[in-house]
Amino acid sequence: MRRNTAELSVQEIGIEVDGLIFQGDLTMPQDAKGLVVFAHGSGSSRLSPRNRFVADVLVESGQATLLVDLLTQKEEHDRVNVFDVELLAHRLREITRKVLVRPETNGLRLGYFGASTGAAAALVAAATDSPRVSAVVSRGGRPDLAGGWLTRVTAPALLLVGGLDPVVLELNQAAFAKLPGEKRLEIIPGASHLFEERGTLEAVAAYAADWFDRFLVAPG
Repeated sequence: MRRNTAELSVQEIGIEVDGLIFQGDLTMPQDAKGLVVFAHGSGSSRLSPRNRFVADVLVESGQATLLVDLLTQKEEHDRVNVFDVELLAHRLREITRKVLVRPETNGLRLGYFGASTGAAAALVAAATDSPRVSAVVSRGGRPDLAGGWLTRVTAPALLLVGGLDPVVLELNQAAFAKLPGEKRLEIIPGASHLFEERGTLEAVAAYAADWFDRFLVAPG
């Protein structure tokens, strides 16, 4: 399915990885600055209203976005798969490679937006050279689950954590200390783990848009 306006293209696409087809929603604003691929967390999917809200804000700021599932419906029922960061990162990398060779995305700089366990997968994927990642944003993520990969992440990383989420905040602070590249940790006041409080998700989207606008730009 494809819907086009003068300034926007929205496509539902299928991407094959390891013999499985993963569904994704690719949104291309006119003259996109970069491409942000979303890595969803445990118990979530590409239909997550929170990530879709953030994606809409990014599109408004000129970024292309891809919301894609990294697990099949059958796999999602097994919690071992949900926390298999290496598997999620592998699929994220492979999906990204295939999307970046499409005519409309070829040449765009790449960013990852991860939530919960998806944040760890995004950081692990960013720790490799292919595809090259220019920026990462984590929302209420578990970057600690990236383990030893954290020290290899050179892409600028922004960690967003709710002020009412003390356990995850502590885990983020520990992971933040291990990141060697440009980095920032922002605590969203009054936000719990899911950022359901009024204005908190808007703050996440604003921080993410600023971060990607800064780093997903063409050289020069």
